[in-house]
Amino acid sequence: MEASKDSYPNEFGAFLKAEEGVIYEIALLPGTISGNVHVIFPQYSIPIDFNYVGSVHSHPSGNTRPSDADLHMFSNTGPLHIIVGYPYSLESYSAYNRNGNPEKIKVI
Repeated sequence: MEASKDSYPNEFGAFLKAEEGVIYEIALLPGTISGNVHVIFPQYSIPIDFNYVGSVHSHPSGNTRPSDADLHMFSNTGPLHIIVGYPYSLESYSAYNRNGNPEKIKVI
């Protein structure tokens, strides 16, 4: 949430690392390009690490539904993806699986 606030009005994006079903880290990729309606992850810089389980990115518009570009990225980058919408609070995010179907996650 804080990284999304810091990036506003641009989108924020990172990858998620998890162990035993618990996300414990967001991983920033070198060379990521962020704009007001996009985040571009350089696929060549994703390390080979089986603890990567998906992505998190923000939507400054507040809409947490995935776009077609989001769905394409989801299908190639892990089983869980989180979209954080403005105003970047615990009430303004949604999680999806690689097919774009909503997933329930618990913040602990």
